[in-house]
Amino acid sequence: MIKELMQSGKKLVLDFVEEEDGLGVVELVLIIVILIGLVILFKGEVEKFIQGLFKKATGKTDAL
Repeated sequence: MIKELMQSGKKLVLDFVEEEDGLGVVELVLIIVILIGLVILFKGEVEKFIQGLFKKATGKTDAL
């Protein structure tokens, strides 16, 4: 799910960059700053999600 969101976000940004002929450096930097801010903001949730996946995978492999 997270991977799909990252891929769709990446595609959205790349499409936007390619579409806009007059895109300046300032706009591109602002987009990058916003994306980094979102990653920092949701870092805890992403870590919990990944840890939960690893716990499930470990539990299932221990059961085998």
